[in-house]
Amino acid sequence: MDENQNIEVIEEVLSQPRKRSVYLESAAPFYQNKDANPISKVAPANVPNVPIRAFQEQKNVDSVLYESLTPMLMLMKVIGIFPITQRGPTFIVTPKLMIYSVVLFILICGYVGYIKWDKVEMVRSAEGRFEEAVIDYLFSIYLVPIVINILSWYEARKHARVLTSIMAFEKVYFKVTKKRFKRFLRNKPLIVTIGLLILATANMTVTHVTMVHFKLLQIIPFCYINIITYILGGIWYLYCNLIGETATIIATDFALALRNIGPASQVANYRSLWMMLSKITRDVGNAFGCAMTFLCLYLFLIITLTIYGLLSQIQEGFGIKDIGLAITALFAGAMLFFISNEAHYASNCVRVQFQKKLLLVELTWMTEDAQQEVISYCTVPRSPVAKARLLG
Repeated sequence: MDENQNIEVIEEVLSQPRKRSVYLESAAPFYQNKDANPISKVAPANVPNVPIRAFQEQKNVDSVLYESLTPMLMLMKVIGIFPITQRGPTFIVTPKLMIYSVVLFILICGYVGYIKWDKVEMVRSAEGRFEEAVIDYLFSIYLVPIVINILSWYEARKHARVLTSIMAFEKVYFKVTKKRFKRFLRNKPLIVTIGLLILATANMTVTHVTMVHFKLLQIIPFCYINIITYILGGIWYLYCNLIGETATIIATDFALALRNIGPASQVANYRSLWMMLSKITRDVGNAFGCAMTFLCLYLFLIITLTIYGLLSQIQEGFGIKDIGLAITALFAGAMLFFISNEAHYASNCVRVQFQKKLLLVELTWMTEDAQQEVISYCTVPRSPVAKARLLG
């Protein structure tokens, strides 16, 4: 009976389908048999990036830092200088938005060509006052910033990488501190966006009231181009302000962590956060290098022409036409000041705030490894990589 049972068990085993053998990939040549059992490699299933796509196609990814820039970025997308879309935690340049931006650019260029063909007539007195010629030149110079569209497209990929780095930075911050950023900018981005939109439109409207046979259609391309210059300065302001406020928050958290610090890895974690933030600061300068350089040169030219025209009329007295020149010079100077001041503010917060916290640390009660981390960390903020500079 036992022998019969053994025979039955062997028959059952033989009747079962043969299992596929699994070997290491490097050993495949020694066991490969084309006619018999194919070998399965020890590797993930060959599914074409399904988990990655599922992660990237998430629509709702919470990010306080990105949401702080959303109002300005949405307006940039509408006016055709931000052909970037969010795909989960990453940002990419999409063909649809690029086509929309190019079509809008072509329409505006055609509109500008029509305006130059149907020349804008300026109010001129019999004496031919000098500021009238300046205003005439300004109407041609006001159209030059249309080049910003092309420069923004050229730097769009860099801009997308900056936003992706910001999302990654916020995730690392949560892992290190176990808490999320609060909405520290509150309604400032929305107020700045709406305010710049109104100021850009009002500036062009006031300047155009000196035209003979004023037409509303003539002012549209001028307002569009002026909005581009204001919005570009506005997004630079918000980026630098966001970096400065973020650096201040991290420096405060670091100071609290240093009071109860144990292993040296905690100092290393905050050092990694600082390195990521300093890289974002540098990348912001690179992402806006060409466009911001052009904008600053344009603002210098506008300020020079307007002030020269105003000073030439001191003896004769100011008239209604000079109001547009004065407003243009005031707004251009203010924008140039905020661009420079916010860049200095961001760089100062990233470099100095951390160094202040480190210099006030008591090292005697720390472990030797933690002391070495703090000492090496003190010299890092002096590095020039933590500065917001155009084109590096």
